[in-house]
Amino acid sequence: MQENTPEFEDDDDFDRPSKSQLKRDSTALQKLGDDLLALPESRWEPLALPEILYDALRHAKKITNFEGKRRQMQYIGKLMRKIDPEPIREAVAAFKLGHAQDSLKLHQSERWRERLLASDDALQEFLAEHAEVDIQQLRSLVRAARKDAANEPEKRSGRAFRELFQFIKSSEAAAEDE
Repeated sequence: MQENTPEFEDDDDFDRPSKSQLKRDSTALQKLGDDLLALPESRWEPLALPEILYDALRHAKKITNFEGKRRQMQYIGKLMRKIDPEPIREAVAAFKLGHAQDSLKLHQSERWRERLLASDDALQEFLAEHAEVDIQQLRSLVRAARKDAANEPEKRSGRAFRELFQFIKSSEAAAEDE
């Protein structure tokens, strides 16, 4: 019966976000603040954050107590409601993407090392893709790494094994720069 009363006919009261939506937004800003805290401090400067937020972030880095850290992150989330979060989201995404790309490069170098140790055909493929490398040094490193692997199976990461990886990694980086 109350549905016919004038106060329920007008839906203008429902234009504002719900309490649940406000909580979700607040939690998202706290999570963004946590991601911001994971960035190096040198990445904070270009974001032109308010001084009070800088101080809160610096203080949060020093807190080791779980409950204290949680409350500080809530405070950071509250401060972030007053600023535009998009530049921060972009900076965090760019930082994570950079780490992902670095990790991908390391995995690629690791695969090259495994292939070079497994077959001589891989050596020719590597030389075809990286024409600027010192062929003699590469062959020497591959031979030494194979010898290390054959002599000591329990010690797979001998010096030659690591040197070969560093050589491959630097060759990959040089190929990217060209």
